Amino acid sequence: MNSAIQETLSSNLYDQQVKKLYHVGQILGLSQDVMQDLATPERVIQVKIEIKGNDGKVKTFIGWRSQHNSALGPYKGGVRYHPDVTQDEVIALSMMMTWKNSLLQLPYGGGKGGIRVDPSKLTKEELEALSRCYIDALYKYIGSDIDVPAPDVNTNPQIMAWYLDEYIKITGKADFAVFTGKPVELGGLPARIYSTGLGVATITKAAAKKFIGGIEGATVIIQGFGNVGSYTAQFLQEMGAKIIGVSDSKGGVIDPNGLDIKKLLEVKESTGSVINYPSGKKVTNDELLISECDILIPAALENVIHKFNAPKVKAKLIVEGANGPLTADADLIMKDRGIPVVPDILANAGGVVGSYVEWANNKMGEIMSEEEAKRLIIQRMENAFEGVYQKYNKLEDQDLRTAAMAISVERVVNAMKARGML
Repeated sequence: MNSAIQETLSSNLYDQQVKKLYHVGQILGLSQDVMQDLATPERVIQVKIEIKGNDGKVKTFIGWRSQHNSALGPYKGGVRYHPDVTQDEVIALSMMMTWKNSLLQLPYGGGKGGIRVDPSKLTKEELEALSRCYIDALYKYIGSDIDVPAPDVNTNPQIMAWYLDEYIKITGKADFAVFTGKPVELGGLPARIYSTGLGVATITKAAAKKFIGGIEGATVIIQGFGNVGSYTAQFLQEMGAKIIGVSDSKGGVIDPNGLDIKKLLEVKESTGSVINYPSGKKVTNDELLISECDILIPAALENVIHKFNAPKVKAKLIVEGANGPLTADADLIMKDRGIPVVPDILANAGGVVGSYVEWANNKMGEIMSEEEAKRLIIQRMENAFEGVYQKYNKLEDQDLRTAAMAISVERVVNAMKARGML
C-alpha cells in the first residue's frame, strides 16, 4: 500500500465508526443529540508512564483507557501495546466493544486501553515495569464491577498476571475478576486463549451455510496468523474448510491445494513468519487480500480493505476476524457487489464471551469446566448470528453490519432510557 493511501486510512478508525453509527442511528430514527451522546465516550484517561530502562536511562511512554458506555454494565475491553496506538483509535475500539457486548447480551459496557510502545524493543524486565506502571496510573478507574481489562494486540496472559499482581498490591483487594485472559493458575480460563478464534470459526461456518452452501470444502484465506488467525484456521480445518492462504506482518503464502496448518504453526514458531513455509506461492499482504477464494477472513489490523482495493476482492464471503478491517467505503462497495460481510462486533466476539465466562467463574468461585465454557461460547455465538441474520432479512436493502449494529445500539439506547441517562 502506498504511503498516501496509508496516511488516508491510518488515523480515521474513530471517524469510520462514527459514520457507521450515524448510518444505523438514522435507520433507528435516533435524534442528533442521542447519536452525539453515543459517539462520545464517558471517560478517557491519558497516562504518562516512565520506566528506568536496563541501560539506566528513563524511558517515557503514553497510554490511554477509554470508557465508552456503561449503560449495560462495567466497561469491558482489551489493552493493546503498539507503536501506532492513538487516543482516537482507543476511543473507536471502546465504542465497538459497547456494540459487541450489547449484541452478545453480555452484562458489560465498552472499554479499551492502549500504550504507544513497540514491545519487541523492550526487555522482559522493561515490559513488566511498563505494565505495572500502567496499572499504577489506572487502578482507581478499574475493578471487576467498574472496568475489566483483557489482552489485545501484543498483550497476553503474562501481562494480565502482572496487572493483577500490581492491582492487588496497590488496592489490597484480591479481586481476581478485575482482569480476564489471565494464566490458568490465576483463575484464567483454558478456553479463553482460543475463544476468539473459536468464535470466528463458529460464525464463519454459520455464515457459509446461509450464503455459500456450507463450510465443507470451502476455500479460505486468512490475513493475520497471530492468536486469532491461527486458531481460526485450526477450527475451520476441523470443520472441513480448506485453508489455502495465510499471512502475517512479513507477508503470506498461498497454495490452492491447501496448507498444512500444523506445519505453518511450526514454521511461524521456528522462523518468526509464515513466509518461510516451504511450498506454495509467496505473496504480499495486499496480494493475499485480493486472491481467489470462497471466504476471506481479515484477522490482523484495521482498515486493510478500503475503497482502493475493495473492488478487486474476489471472495464470496468476508468474515471480520480483526476489529474494523473494512472501512465504511469498503462496506458500501461490498454491498453493491453483493458480497456479504459478517461484521467484527459479531464475528470476533468469541474473545469477550470467553472473558465473560472467566469473569463470572472468578466471581462465583471457579465452577465451570473447559468443555462447558467452550459449549457456552459456541452457543452464544450461534444465537447471536441467528438474531443478526433474522434482523438482516427484516431490514430492507441493508447489510449484516447494519443489522448487527441496529440490535446493539437499540439495546444500549433502551438501557440508557430506562436508567434515565437519556
